[in-house]
Amino acid sequence: MDNSAQQQKTMRRRLSQDPDEVFLRVLWDEHGIDLLNYAYRLTSDMKRAEDIVQEALVRAWKHADKLGSDERPLRPWLFTVVAHLAIDGHRAELTRPKESGGIRYEPPEDSFDLEQTIQGWEIFKALSSLSDSHREIIIETYYKGRSAIEAAESLCIPIGTVKSRMYHALRSLRLILEEQGLVP
Repeated sequence: MDNSAQQQKTMRRRLSQDPDEVFLRVLWDEHGIDLLNYAYRLTSDMKRAEDIVQEALVRAWKHADKLGSDERPLRPWLFTVVAHLAIDGHRAELTRPKESGGIRYEPPEDSFDLEQTIQGWEIFKALSSLSDSHREIIIETYYKGRSAIEAAESLCIPIGTVKSRMYHALRSLRLILEEQGLVP
């Protein structure tokens, strides 16, 4: 006996022993392709359509005792389940934020400057060694682009304090950068 005949015989024996598998096999044979075509028309995505049909068959399997005792035909119930699953999937997709699809940003080759990047890291290290109040004032004015008045409002401090802190923060930052050899 060749291998494929042996596999078919094993499959038949297994199907005859497992009523759940027989139920699902009969459902697929009678309705599967039509359900798949219907789900594809609803979603325009074959993978989603396959998932929807699989879920519909699983739900039919879970309710096999109720569906088997009902005199109504099973086909309309299956198509209704497929339609509801497609609608639920569409609604869920609308509520989720759009995914990037794995697209990565690649900067143009001429825009990457290693020297500038290293300087940025050194400045970041220097900023992190400043006191909180000095770092905060530099971030507000230089990085966020706020005026002294806007920084004063944002930090809830008088404008005179902003100007004083800015003077001392820049002096401290210059000393740190000089020690690192980044400023002559």
